[in-house]
Amino acid sequence: MKKILIILTIFIMCNGYVMAIDEDKDGIDDEKEEILAQKYAPILYFEKKEKLFPVAIQYHLSNSNLNQSTGDGNLLIDASPSIQEISLYTEPDKNYYLDNRKGGINNTGIIEDYQEKLSTLGYTVYCHIIPDGNATVIQHWMFYAFNEGPLNTHEGDWEMVQIILNSYDEPVEAMFSQHISGQKAKWEQVEKEGEHVKVYVARGSHANYFRPYQGKLGFANDIVGKNGKVLKPEDYILILLGEEKNHSSEQAWINFAGRWGDFGSYEDELRGKRGPYGPAYRENGEMWHSPIEWGESLPPLINEILILEWFLYNFVTIFVIFSVISFLVILLFMYRRYKLKGLGPRLSSLFYIDGVNMKSMGNILCIASIIIAVLSLFFPWYTVFGDIQIGEYKTPGMVKLIEIDGLNGLQVNLLEANSGIIQLVALPIPFSLIIGMGILFFILGTVGIEKSRKAGKKYILRGLKFLIPVILIILVIISFATFALQFFSNIEVPQDMKGVLSEISSSPISNEKVLTLPEYGTIYLKWGIGLGSIFLLTAGILSIIAGVFEIFTNQSFFENRKNIA
Repeated sequence: MKKILIILTIFIMCNGYVMAIDEDKDGIDDEKEEILAQKYAPILYFEKKEKLFPVAIQYHLSNSNLNQSTGDGNLLIDASPSIQEISLYTEPDKNYYLDNRKGGINNTGIIEDYQEKLSTLGYTVYCHIIPDGNATVIQHWMFYAFNEGPLNTHEGDWEMVQIILNSYDEPVEAMFSQHISGQKAKWEQVEKEGEHVKVYVARGSHANYFRPYQGKLGFANDIVGKNGKVLKPEDYILILLGEEKNHSSEQAWINFAGRWGDFGSYEDELRGKRGPYGPAYRENGEMWHSPIEWGESLPPLINEILILEWFLYNFVTIFVIFSVISFLVILLFMYRRYKLKGLGPRLSSLFYIDGVNMKSMGNILCIASIIIAVLSLFFPWYTVFGDIQIGEYKTPGMVKLIEIDGLNGLQVNLLEANSGIIQLVALPIPFSLIIGMGILFFILGTVGIEKSRKAGKKYILRGLKFLIPVILIILVIISFATFALQFFSNIEVPQDMKGVLSEISSSPISNEKVLTLPEYGTIYLKWGIGLGSIFLLTAGILSIIAGVFEIFTNQSFFENRKNIA
Protein backbone atom coordinates (compact mmCIF):
# COMPACT_ATOMS: atom_id res chain seq x y z
CA MET A 1 0.00 0.00 0.00
CA LYS A 2 2.85 2.35 0.88
CA LYS A 3 4.50 1.65 -2.44
CA ILE A 4 1.25 2.41 -4.25
CA LEU A 5 0.86 5.73 -2.37
CA ILE A 6 4.44 6.70 -3.13
CA ILE A 7 3.97 5.89 -6.82
CA LEU A 8 0.71 7.88 -6.93
CA THR A 9 2.37 10.85 -5.20
CA ILE A 10 5.27 10.80 -7.65
CA PHE A 11 2.80 10.53 -10.56
CA ILE A 12 0.76 13.50 -9.32
CA MET A 13 3.87 15.59 -8.75
CA CYS A 14 5.20 14.75 -12.22
CA ASN A 15 1.82 15.45 -13.77
CA GLY A 16 1.68 18.76 -11.96
CA TYR A 17 5.15 19.56 -13.27
CA VAL A 18 4.07 18.82 -16.85
CA MET A 19 0.96 20.99 -16.44
CA ALA A 20 3.15 23.82 -15.21
CA ILE A 21 5.33 23.43 -18.27
CA ASP A 22 2.25 23.45 -20.47
CA GLU A 23 1.22 26.77 -18.93
CA ASP A 24 4.59 28.28 -19.78
CA LYS A 25 5.71 26.56 -22.96
CA ASP A 26 7.68 29.62 -24.00
CA GLY A 27 9.79 29.45 -20.83
CA ILE A 28 8.53 32.74 -19.39
CA ASP A 29 6.25 32.91 -16.40
CA ASP A 30 2.77 34.17 -17.35
CA GLU A 31 2.71 36.75 -14.58
CA LYS A 32 6.11 38.08 -15.68
CA GLU A 33 4.84 38.32 -19.26
CA GLU A 34 1.93 40.47 -18.16
CA ILE A 35 4.26 42.75 -16.19
CA LEU A 36 6.66 43.12 -19.15
CA ALA A 37 3.81 43.71 -21.62
CA GLN A 38 2.46 46.59 -19.52
CA LYS A 39 5.85 47.99 -18.52
CA TYR A 40 7.08 48.38 -22.10
CA ALA A 41 3.75 49.12 -23.81
CA PRO A 42 4.37 51.84 -26.42
CA ILE A 43 2.96 55.35 -26.65
CA LEU A 44 1.67 55.85 -30.19
CA TYR A 45 1.77 59.33 -31.75
CA PHE A 46 -0.28 59.89 -34.90
CA GLU A 47 -0.22 62.59 -37.55
CA LYS A 48 -3.24 64.93 -37.43
CA LYS A 49 -4.87 63.60 -40.63
CA GLU A 50 -4.64 59.92 -39.72
CA LYS A 51 -7.99 58.12 -40.11
CA LEU A 52 -7.20 54.62 -38.84
CA PHE A 53 -5.92 53.38 -35.50
CA PRO A 54 -5.03 49.99 -33.95
CA VAL A 55 -8.16 47.84 -33.79
CA ALA A 56 -9.05 44.31 -32.67
CA ILE A 57 -8.88 41.72 -35.46
CA GLN A 58 -12.55 40.86 -34.84
CA TYR A 59 -13.51 44.06 -36.70
CA HIS A 60 -11.82 42.88 -39.88
CA LEU A 61 -12.90 39.27 -39.50
CA SER A 62 -16.57 40.14 -38.96
CA ASN A 63 -16.59 42.15 -42.21
CA SER A 64 -14.64 39.71 -44.39
CA ASN A 65 -15.15 36.75 -46.65
CA LEU A 66 -12.70 33.87 -46.43
CA ASN A 67 -11.55 33.27 -50.01
CA GLN A 68 -8.89 31.36 -51.89
CA SER A 69 -7.15 32.63 -55.00
CA THR A 70 -6.82 29.84 -57.56
CA GLY A 71 -5.59 29.64 -61.11
CA ASP A 72 -9.20 29.85 -62.28
CA GLY A 73 -10.19 32.83 -60.13
CA ASN A 74 -11.30 33.42 -56.56
CA LEU A 75 -13.11 30.74 -54.58
CA LEU A 76 -15.48 31.75 -51.75
CA ILE A 77 -14.95 29.43 -48.80
CA ASP A 78 -17.07 31.16 -46.13
CA ALA A 79 -18.94 34.48 -46.10
CA SER A 80 -18.90 34.53 -42.29
CA PRO A 81 -15.69 32.84 -41.08
CA SER A 82 -14.92 32.32 -37.39
CA ILE A 83 -11.59 32.50 -35.59
CA GLN A 84 -11.59 28.74 -35.17
CA GLU A 85 -12.23 28.23 -38.87
CA ILE A 86 -9.48 30.47 -40.18
CA SER A 87 -7.02 28.88 -37.72
CA LEU A 88 -7.23 25.66 -39.75
CA TYR A 89 -5.64 27.29 -42.81
CA THR A 90 -1.96 27.07 -41.94
CA GLU A 91 -0.28 26.85 -45.38
CA PRO A 92 1.00 30.23 -46.67
CA ASP A 93 1.34 29.03 -50.26
CA LYS A 94 -2.35 28.13 -50.65
CA ASN A 95 -3.39 31.78 -51.26
CA TYR A 96 -6.16 32.07 -48.65
CA TYR A 97 -7.24 35.59 -47.79
CA LEU A 98 -9.75 37.66 -45.84
CA ASP A 99 -11.45 40.11 -48.19
CA ASN A 100 -13.22 43.00 -46.45
CA ARG A 101 -16.74 43.43 -47.84
CA LYS A 102 -16.95 47.08 -46.74
CA GLY A 103 -14.67 48.34 -49.49
CA GLY A 104 -11.44 47.86 -51.37
CA ILE A 105 -8.27 49.50 -52.61
CA ASN A 106 -10.12 51.62 -55.17
CA ASN A 107 -12.53 53.27 -52.73
CA THR A 108 -12.78 54.55 -49.15
CA GLY A 109 -15.51 52.15 -48.00
CA ILE A 110 -13.43 50.47 -45.28
CA ILE A 111 -12.17 53.78 -43.93
CA GLU A 112 -15.67 55.25 -43.81
CA ASP A 113 -17.11 52.17 -42.06
CA TYR A 114 -14.28 52.18 -39.53
CA GLN A 115 -14.75 55.88 -38.83
CA GLU A 116 -18.47 55.36 -38.21
CA LYS A 117 -17.79 52.61 -35.66
CA LEU A 118 -14.63 54.05 -34.10
CA SER A 119 -16.33 55.20 -30.89
CA THR A 120 -17.50 51.66 -30.12
CA LEU A 121 -14.48 49.79 -31.48
CA GLY A 122 -11.91 51.43 -29.22
CA TYR A 123 -8.22 50.64 -29.59
CA THR A 124 -6.39 47.32 -29.26
CA VAL A 125 -2.71 46.37 -29.19
CA TYR A 126 -1.42 42.78 -29.11
CA CYS A 127 1.73 41.72 -27.23
CA HIS A 128 3.94 38.72 -27.94
CA ILE A 129 6.85 37.89 -25.62
CA ILE A 130 9.39 35.28 -26.59
CA PRO A 131 12.85 34.19 -25.37
CA ASP A 132 15.50 34.32 -28.09
CA GLY A 133 18.85 32.94 -26.95
CA ASN A 134 19.82 34.66 -23.70
CA ALA A 135 17.55 37.60 -24.47
CA THR A 136 13.85 38.28 -24.10
CA VAL A 137 11.93 39.95 -26.92
CA ILE A 138 8.81 42.01 -26.27
CA GLN A 139 6.74 42.61 -29.38
CA HIS A 140 3.70 44.88 -29.59
CA TRP A 141 1.66 44.26 -32.72
CA MET A 142 -0.88 46.71 -34.17
CA PHE A 143 -3.55 45.83 -36.72
CA TYR A 144 -5.05 48.56 -38.91
CA ALA A 145 -8.12 47.97 -41.06
CA PHE A 146 -6.62 49.65 -44.12
CA ASN A 147 -3.28 50.88 -45.46
CA GLU A 148 -3.43 54.13 -47.43
CA GLY A 149 0.27 54.85 -47.85
CA PRO A 150 2.03 57.12 -50.34
CA LEU A 151 3.52 54.17 -52.24
CA ASN A 152 0.91 51.45 -51.84
CA THR A 153 -2.66 50.78 -50.78
CA HIS A 154 -4.08 47.53 -49.41
CA GLU A 155 -6.68 46.10 -47.07
CA GLY A 156 -5.40 45.26 -43.61
CA ASP A 157 -2.07 46.34 -42.16
CA TRP A 158 0.13 44.69 -39.51
CA GLU A 159 2.90 46.73 -37.86
CA MET A 160 5.16 45.92 -34.93
CA VAL A 161 7.42 47.45 -32.28
CA GLN A 162 9.85 45.23 -30.40
CA ILE A 163 12.18 45.71 -27.46
CA ILE A 164 15.14 43.47 -26.60
CA LEU A 165 15.97 42.71 -22.98
CA ASN A 166 19.38 41.22 -22.16
CA SER A 167 19.95 38.30 -19.77
CA TYR A 168 19.60 40.73 -16.84
CA ASP A 169 16.18 41.87 -18.09
CA GLU A 170 17.60 45.25 -19.04
CA PRO A 171 16.36 46.91 -22.28
CA VAL A 172 19.20 47.28 -24.78
CA GLU A 173 17.58 47.79 -28.20
CA ALA A 174 14.35 48.64 -29.97
CA MET A 175 13.25 47.68 -33.48
CA PHE A 176 10.37 49.30 -35.35
CA SER A 177 8.69 47.91 -38.47
CA GLN A 178 8.55 50.17 -41.53
CA HIS A 179 6.94 48.87 -44.72
CA ILE A 180 8.89 45.78 -45.88
CA SER A 181 11.79 46.54 -43.55
CA GLY A 182 12.26 48.65 -40.42
CA GLN A 183 14.87 50.35 -38.26
CA LYS A 184 16.72 49.52 -35.06
CA ALA A 185 18.09 51.79 -32.33
CA LYS A 186 20.05 51.50 -29.13
CA TRP A 187 17.94 51.93 -26.01
CA GLU A 188 19.61 55.24 -25.15
CA GLN A 189 18.65 56.61 -28.59
CA VAL A 190 14.94 55.89 -28.10
CA GLU A 191 12.56 58.60 -26.87
CA LYS A 192 10.69 57.32 -23.83
CA GLU A 193 8.23 58.23 -21.12
CA GLY A 194 9.42 56.08 -18.25
CA GLU A 195 9.93 52.69 -19.94
CA HIS A 196 7.24 53.34 -22.55
CA VAL A 197 8.84 53.94 -25.96
CA LYS A 198 7.47 56.78 -28.05
CA VAL A 199 6.44 55.56 -31.49
CA TYR A 200 5.65 58.04 -34.27
CA VAL A 201 3.24 56.47 -36.74
CA ALA A 202 3.26 57.56 -40.40
CA ARG A 203 -0.03 58.76 -41.86
CA GLY A 204 -1.75 56.09 -43.91
CA SER A 205 1.14 53.60 -44.10
CA HIS A 206 1.43 53.22 -40.29
CA ALA A 207 5.19 52.73 -40.50
CA ASN A 208 6.79 53.29 -37.10
CA TYR A 209 9.50 55.90 -36.56
CA PHE A 210 11.75 56.93 -33.66
CA ARG A 211 11.31 60.67 -34.25
CA PRO A 212 8.36 62.79 -35.43
CA TYR A 213 10.49 64.37 -38.17
CA GLN A 214 11.57 61.10 -39.81
CA GLY A 215 10.04 59.52 -42.90
CA LYS A 216 11.06 62.04 -45.55
CA LEU A 217 14.48 60.53 -46.21
CA GLY A 218 14.62 56.94 -47.42
CA PHE A 219 12.00 54.33 -48.19
CA ALA A 220 8.61 55.93 -48.52
CA ASN A 221 8.52 59.69 -48.15
CA ASP A 222 6.11 59.18 -45.25
CA ILE A 223 4.26 61.96 -43.46
CA VAL A 224 5.00 61.71 -39.74
CA GLY A 225 4.18 63.99 -36.83
CA LYS A 226 2.98 64.24 -33.26
CA ASN A 227 0.19 66.72 -33.92
CA GLY A 228 -2.68 64.20 -33.87
CA LYS A 229 -4.11 61.53 -31.61
CA VAL A 230 -1.88 60.08 -28.89
CA LEU A 231 -2.57 56.58 -27.56
CA LYS A 232 -0.97 55.83 -24.21
CA PRO A 233 -1.08 52.33 -22.66
CA GLU A 234 -4.12 53.26 -20.57
CA ASP A 235 -5.97 54.27 -23.76
CA TYR A 236 -5.92 50.88 -25.45
CA ILE A 237 -6.73 47.27 -24.61
CA LEU A 238 -3.53 45.22 -24.36
CA ILE A 239 -3.92 41.54 -25.26
CA LEU A 240 -1.11 39.10 -24.46
CA LEU A 241 -0.55 36.53 -27.19
CA GLY A 242 0.84 33.02 -26.84
CA GLU A 243 2.69 30.84 -29.32
CA GLU A 244 0.61 29.46 -32.18
CA LYS A 245 0.03 26.12 -30.44
CA ASN A 246 -0.27 27.56 -26.96
CA HIS A 247 -3.11 30.05 -26.80
CA SER A 248 -6.79 30.31 -26.06
CA SER A 249 -9.42 29.70 -28.71
CA GLU A 250 -9.89 33.48 -29.06
CA GLN A 251 -6.26 33.71 -30.20
CA ALA A 252 -6.35 30.84 -32.70
CA TRP A 253 -6.30 33.41 -35.53
CA ILE A 254 -2.52 33.55 -35.07
CA ASN A 255 -2.34 30.25 -36.97
CA PHE A 256 -4.04 31.72 -40.05
CA ALA A 257 -1.44 31.65 -42.85
CA GLY A 258 -3.45 33.64 -45.35
CA ARG A 259 -3.59 37.32 -46.20
CA TRP A 260 -5.37 39.88 -44.02
CA GLY A 261 -6.86 41.64 -47.03
CA ASP A 262 -7.77 41.17 -50.67
CA PHE A 263 -5.38 38.94 -52.59
CA GLY A 264 -5.76 40.69 -55.92
CA SER A 265 -3.85 39.94 -59.11
CA TYR A 266 -0.17 39.36 -59.74
CA GLU A 267 0.13 43.01 -60.78
CA ASP A 268 -1.49 44.02 -57.49
CA GLU A 269 1.24 42.14 -55.65
CA LEU A 270 3.88 44.04 -57.62
CA ARG A 271 2.20 47.33 -56.79
CA GLY A 272 1.93 46.59 -53.08
CA LYS A 273 -1.88 46.22 -53.19
CA ARG A 274 -2.14 42.72 -51.71
CA GLY A 275 -3.14 42.24 -48.07
CA PRO A 276 -0.32 41.36 -45.62
CA TYR A 277 0.39 38.13 -43.81
CA GLY A 278 -0.38 37.97 -40.08
CA PRO A 279 2.28 38.28 -37.34
CA ALA A 280 3.35 34.61 -37.34
CA TYR A 281 3.96 34.64 -41.10
CA ARG A 282 5.43 38.10 -41.73
CA GLU A 283 8.81 37.93 -43.48
CA ASN A 284 8.46 34.14 -43.81
CA GLY A 285 7.82 33.90 -40.07
CA GLU A 286 11.15 35.44 -39.13
CA MET A 287 9.65 38.41 -37.28
CA TRP A 288 7.68 36.06 -35.02
CA HIS A 289 10.03 33.08 -34.56
CA SER A 290 13.48 34.71 -34.91
CA PRO A 291 12.85 38.33 -33.90
CA ILE A 292 16.44 39.18 -32.98
CA GLU A 293 17.79 37.83 -36.26
CA TRP A 294 15.15 39.89 -38.09
CA GLY A 295 15.93 42.99 -36.04
CA GLU A 296 19.69 42.76 -36.46
CA SER A 297 19.29 42.90 -40.24
CA LEU A 298 17.63 46.33 -40.02
CA PRO A 299 19.50 49.59 -40.71
CA PRO A 300 20.47 51.40 -37.49
CA LEU A 301 19.34 54.80 -36.30
CA ILE A 302 22.25 57.16 -37.03
CA ASN A 303 22.39 60.43 -35.12
CA GLU A 304 23.99 62.31 -38.05
CA ILE A 305 21.19 61.18 -40.35
CA LEU A 306 18.65 62.37 -37.77
CA ILE A 307 20.09 65.88 -38.13
CA LEU A 308 19.59 65.72 -41.90
CA GLU A 309 16.05 64.38 -41.43
CA TRP A 310 15.26 67.18 -38.99
CA PHE A 311 16.53 69.70 -41.54
CA LEU A 312 14.44 68.19 -44.35
CA TYR A 313 11.35 68.06 -42.14
CA ASN A 314 11.75 71.72 -41.16
CA PHE A 315 13.21 72.89 -44.46
CA VAL A 316 10.25 75.03 -45.52
CA THR A 317 10.08 76.75 -42.13
CA ILE A 318 13.83 77.41 -42.11
CA PHE A 319 13.72 78.65 -45.68
CA VAL A 320 10.78 80.98 -45.01
CA ILE A 321 12.59 82.51 -42.00
CA PHE A 322 15.76 82.95 -44.04
CA SER A 323 13.76 84.46 -46.93
CA VAL A 324 11.95 86.94 -44.68
CA ILE A 325 15.28 88.10 -43.23
CA SER A 326 16.76 88.39 -46.73
CA PHE A 327 13.69 90.29 -47.93
CA LEU A 328 14.02 92.80 -45.10
CA VAL A 329 17.71 93.30 -45.88
CA ILE A 330 16.89 93.90 -49.56
CA LEU A 331 14.21 96.41 -48.61
CA LEU A 332 16.76 98.21 -46.41
CA PHE A 333 19.22 98.48 -49.31
CA MET A 334 16.43 99.60 -51.63
CA TYR A 335 15.50 102.33 -49.17
CA ARG A 336 19.10 103.51 -48.90
CA ARG A 337 19.38 103.50 -52.68
CA TYR A 338 16.17 105.51 -52.90
CA LYS A 339 17.44 108.10 -50.42
CA LEU A 340 20.81 108.49 -52.10
CA LYS A 341 20.05 108.18 -55.80
CA GLY A 342 16.36 107.51 -56.29
CA LEU A 343 14.95 104.40 -57.97
CA GLY A 344 14.46 105.80 -61.45
CA PRO A 345 11.25 106.28 -63.43
CA ARG A 346 10.80 102.57 -64.24
CA LEU A 347 11.98 101.09 -60.91
CA SER A 348 13.58 97.89 -62.27
CA SER A 349 16.41 97.86 -64.80
CA LEU A 350 14.47 95.13 -66.62
CA PHE A 351 11.86 97.64 -67.77
CA TYR A 352 14.20 99.97 -69.68
CA ILE A 353 13.15 98.83 -73.13
CA ASP A 354 13.04 101.54 -75.79
CA GLY A 355 13.74 100.69 -79.39
CA VAL A 356 15.95 98.16 -81.14
CA ASN A 357 19.27 98.32 -79.29
CA MET A 358 21.52 96.08 -77.20
CA LYS A 359 20.24 97.55 -73.93
CA SER A 360 16.63 96.78 -74.79
CA MET A 361 17.50 93.36 -76.25
CA GLY A 362 19.41 92.47 -73.10
CA ASN A 363 16.41 93.26 -70.90
CA ILE A 364 14.00 91.39 -73.20
CA LEU A 365 16.25 88.32 -73.11
CA CYS A 366 16.49 88.52 -69.31
CA ILE A 367 12.70 88.73 -68.93
CA ALA A 368 12.35 85.75 -71.28
CA SER A 369 14.86 83.80 -69.19
CA ILE A 370 12.81 84.42 -66.04
CA ILE A 371 9.61 83.19 -67.69
CA ILE A 372 11.33 80.05 -69.00
CA ALA A 373 12.91 79.38 -65.59
CA VAL A 374 9.49 79.55 -63.94
CA LEU A 375 8.15 77.05 -66.51
CA SER A 376 11.01 74.66 -65.65
CA LEU A 377 9.63 74.23 -62.13
CA PHE A 378 6.61 72.33 -63.46
CA PHE A 379 8.45 69.72 -65.53
CA PRO A 380 10.77 66.81 -64.62
CA TRP A 381 14.45 67.66 -64.52
CA TYR A 382 15.74 64.11 -64.83
CA THR A 383 14.01 60.74 -65.23
CA VAL A 384 14.93 57.08 -65.54
CA PHE A 385 12.28 54.65 -66.77
CA GLY A 386 12.41 50.87 -66.70
CA ASP A 387 10.22 48.15 -68.17
CA ILE A 388 10.39 44.40 -67.43
CA GLN A 389 7.93 42.23 -69.34
CA ILE A 390 8.23 38.86 -67.59
CA GLY A 391 9.44 37.29 -64.35
CA GLU A 392 9.05 38.09 -60.66
CA TYR A 393 10.24 41.67 -61.27
CA LYS A 394 7.63 42.27 -63.97
CA THR A 395 6.45 45.88 -64.11
CA PRO A 396 3.07 47.29 -65.22
CA GLY A 397 4.62 49.01 -68.24
CA MET A 398 7.23 51.76 -67.95
CA VAL A 399 7.86 52.72 -64.32
CA LYS A 400 9.97 55.52 -62.86
CA LEU A 401 13.18 54.32 -61.25
CA ILE A 402 14.68 57.78 -60.72
CA GLU A 403 13.04 61.19 -60.86
CA ILE A 404 14.33 64.65 -60.01
CA ASP A 405 12.04 67.64 -60.27
CA GLY A 406 11.49 71.03 -58.74
CA LEU A 407 8.56 70.04 -56.53
CA ASN A 408 9.58 66.71 -54.96
CA GLY A 409 13.37 66.75 -55.16
CA LEU A 410 15.14 63.44 -55.70
CA GLN A 411 13.41 60.05 -55.58
CA VAL A 412 15.06 56.73 -56.39
CA ASN A 413 12.94 53.58 -56.55
CA LEU A 414 14.06 49.98 -56.20
CA LEU A 415 12.49 47.03 -58.02
CA GLU A 416 11.76 44.34 -55.41
CA ALA A 417 10.80 40.79 -56.35
CA ASN A 418 7.06 40.30 -55.79
CA SER A 419 6.87 43.64 -53.99
CA GLY A 420 6.88 46.12 -56.85
CA ILE A 421 8.35 49.60 -56.62
CA ILE A 422 10.03 50.41 -53.31
CA GLN A 423 11.56 53.82 -52.68
CA LEU A 424 15.29 53.44 -52.00
CA VAL A 425 16.36 57.07 -51.61
CA ALA A 426 14.42 60.30 -51.17
CA LEU A 427 15.75 63.82 -50.85
CA PRO A 428 12.50 65.80 -50.74
CA ILE A 429 13.85 69.31 -51.09
CA PRO A 430 11.42 71.60 -52.97
CA PHE A 431 13.98 73.09 -55.34
CA SER A 432 11.19 75.08 -56.96
CA LEU A 433 10.82 77.06 -53.75
CA ILE A 434 14.53 77.91 -53.77
CA ILE A 435 14.58 78.90 -57.44
CA GLY A 436 11.28 80.76 -57.22
CA MET A 437 12.44 82.80 -54.24
CA GLY A 438 15.79 83.39 -55.97
CA ILE A 439 13.97 84.83 -59.00
CA LEU A 440 11.92 87.12 -56.75
CA PHE A 441 15.04 88.38 -54.97
CA PHE A 442 16.76 88.88 -58.33
CA ILE A 443 13.90 91.06 -59.58
CA LEU A 444 13.95 93.09 -56.35
CA GLY A 445 17.72 93.40 -56.74
CA THR A 446 17.27 95.10 -60.11
CA VAL A 447 15.19 97.92 -58.60
CA GLY A 448 16.95 101.26 -58.72
CA ILE A 449 20.02 100.12 -60.73
CA GLU A 450 21.18 103.11 -62.79
CA LYS A 451 24.01 101.59 -64.90
CA SER A 452 23.52 98.85 -67.49
CA ARG A 453 27.00 97.49 -66.66
CA LYS A 454 25.96 96.76 -63.07
CA ALA A 455 22.68 95.22 -64.25
CA GLY A 456 24.59 93.05 -66.73
CA LYS A 457 26.72 91.56 -63.96
CA LYS A 458 23.54 90.65 -62.03
CA TYR A 459 22.02 89.07 -65.16
CA ILE A 460 25.13 86.92 -65.72
CA LEU A 461 25.20 85.84 -62.09
CA ARG A 462 21.49 84.93 -62.29
CA GLY A 463 22.17 82.94 -65.47
CA LEU A 464 24.94 80.96 -63.79
CA LYS A 465 22.59 80.16 -60.91
CA PHE A 466 20.06 78.76 -63.40
CA LEU A 467 22.77 76.44 -64.75
CA ILE A 468 23.90 75.16 -61.35
CA PRO A 469 20.93 72.76 -60.74
CA VAL A 470 21.48 71.03 -64.10
CA ILE A 471 25.23 70.71 -63.49
CA LEU A 472 24.58 69.30 -60.01
CA ILE A 473 22.04 66.81 -61.37
CA ILE A 474 24.57 65.48 -63.89
CA LEU A 475 27.24 65.21 -61.18
CA VAL A 476 24.80 63.41 -58.86
CA ILE A 477 23.88 60.92 -61.59
CA ILE A 478 27.55 60.30 -62.40
CA SER A 479 28.39 59.57 -58.75
CA PHE A 480 25.03 58.13 -57.72
CA ALA A 481 25.81 54.44 -58.20
CA THR A 482 28.71 54.70 -55.76
CA PHE A 483 27.38 57.29 -53.31
CA ALA A 484 23.81 56.05 -52.83
CA LEU A 485 24.70 52.39 -52.41
CA GLN A 486 27.41 53.23 -49.87
CA PHE A 487 25.13 55.67 -48.02
CA PHE A 488 22.41 53.02 -47.76
CA SER A 489 24.82 50.10 -47.31
CA ASN A 490 22.56 48.51 -44.67
CA ILE A 491 19.80 47.99 -47.24
CA GLU A 492 20.00 44.80 -49.25
CA VAL A 493 20.05 45.98 -52.86
CA PRO A 494 19.93 43.43 -55.71
CA GLN A 495 23.18 43.20 -57.65
CA ASP A 496 21.24 43.95 -60.83
CA MET A 497 20.08 47.27 -59.39
CA LYS A 498 23.71 48.21 -58.89
CA GLY A 499 24.32 47.30 -62.52
CA VAL A 500 21.43 49.50 -63.67
CA LEU A 501 22.72 52.47 -61.66
CA SER A 502 26.26 51.97 -62.99
CA GLU A 503 24.97 51.90 -66.57
CA ILE A 504 23.11 55.18 -66.07
CA SER A 505 26.11 56.80 -64.35
CA SER A 506 28.34 55.99 -67.32
CA SER A 507 26.10 57.93 -69.73
CA PRO A 508 24.25 60.53 -67.65
CA ILE A 509 22.94 62.97 -70.26
CA SER A 510 20.60 60.69 -72.21
CA ASN A 511 20.45 57.11 -73.43
CA GLU A 512 18.31 54.01 -73.75
CA LYS A 513 19.30 50.36 -73.58
CA VAL A 514 17.99 46.85 -73.33
CA LEU A 515 19.92 44.98 -70.64
CA THR A 516 19.80 41.28 -69.84
CA LEU A 517 20.57 40.87 -66.15
CA PRO A 518 20.78 37.69 -64.05
CA GLU A 519 18.16 38.73 -61.45
CA TYR A 520 15.90 41.16 -63.33
CA GLY A 521 15.94 39.39 -66.68
CA THR A 522 15.47 41.60 -69.75
CA ILE A 523 14.89 45.24 -68.81
CA TYR A 524 14.37 48.17 -71.16
CA LEU A 525 15.89 51.36 -69.75
CA LYS A 526 15.40 54.91 -70.94
CA TRP A 527 16.91 57.88 -69.14
CA GLY A 528 18.07 61.46 -69.55
CA ILE A 529 17.59 65.09 -68.63
CA GLY A 530 13.97 66.21 -68.75
CA LEU A 531 12.17 69.21 -70.15
CA GLY A 532 12.63 71.08 -66.85
CA SER A 533 16.43 70.87 -67.18
CA ILE A 534 16.29 71.99 -70.81
CA PHE A 535 14.24 75.01 -69.75
CA LEU A 536 16.74 75.81 -66.98
CA LEU A 537 19.68 75.56 -69.39
CA THR A 538 17.88 77.82 -71.87
CA ALA A 539 17.04 80.32 -69.12
CA GLY A 540 20.65 80.35 -67.92
CA ILE A 541 22.11 80.89 -71.39
CA LEU A 542 19.63 83.67 -72.23
CA SER A 543 20.34 85.46 -68.96
CA ILE A 544 24.11 85.27 -69.53
CA ILE A 545 23.72 86.64 -73.07
CA ALA A 546 21.49 89.41 -71.69
CA GLY A 547 24.17 90.31 -69.16
CA VAL A 548 26.85 90.47 -71.87
CA PHE A 549 24.63 92.81 -73.92
CA GLU A 550 24.14 95.15 -70.95
CA ILE A 551 27.85 95.22 -70.10
CA PHE A 552 28.84 96.07 -73.68
CA THR A 553 26.11 98.74 -73.84
CA ASN A 554 27.52 100.46 -70.73
CA GLN A 555 24.78 103.10 -70.55
CA SER A 556 22.85 104.79 -67.76
CA PHE A 557 19.20 103.86 -67.34
CA PHE A 558 18.46 107.16 -65.62
CA GLU A 559 20.15 110.14 -63.97
CA ASN A 560 20.33 109.79 -60.22
CA ARG A 561 19.42 112.57 -57.80
CA LYS A 562 23.00 113.29 -56.89
CA ASN A 563 24.03 113.94 -60.51
CA ILE A 564 20.92 116.04 -61.14
CA ALA A 565 21.74 118.17 -58.11
